[in-house]
Amino acid sequence: MSPVIEQAVQARLVSSAPRTETVSATLRYNRADPFAVRMAFPPAATLEGVEVSWAFARELLETGMESRAGLGDVQVRPYGYGRTVLEFHAAEGTAMVHLRTADLRRFLKRTHALVPAGGEHLHLDVDHDLAELLRDAL
Repeated sequence: MSPVIEQAVQARLVSSAPRTETVSATLRYNRADPFAVRMAFPPAATLEGVEVSWAFARELLETGMESRAGLGDVQVRPYGYGRTVLEFHAAEGTAMVHLRTADLRRFLKRTHALVPAGGEHLHLDVDHDLAELLRDAL
């Protein structure tokens, strides 16, 4: 099984305009970084015209599908029937997207098949990560 899972999703980008825009985004999970998921937005969906990627805890995504979660740059909460809202806060402003909860559940199920919840520590390479930190500090 590949150590990386990617899944395309349709995200409804909520803006101050009276309508929402649907954009493609990609959810990504890498066994080498077992606590995190990433969500990437293509250049056409961003203000700067470049791909933007957000990293946040897999547990945050799981919790946020059931109840409000997150206090920082990424916040997640259920929205009506079958939708989950992700809010991304940055100095430039806030982006809010609606995703189908079923898509998120399917993605998370695949990540748990790769790295079960509670087993993330077994996939960390602490010696390598420490060596990288020390190399960067020199």
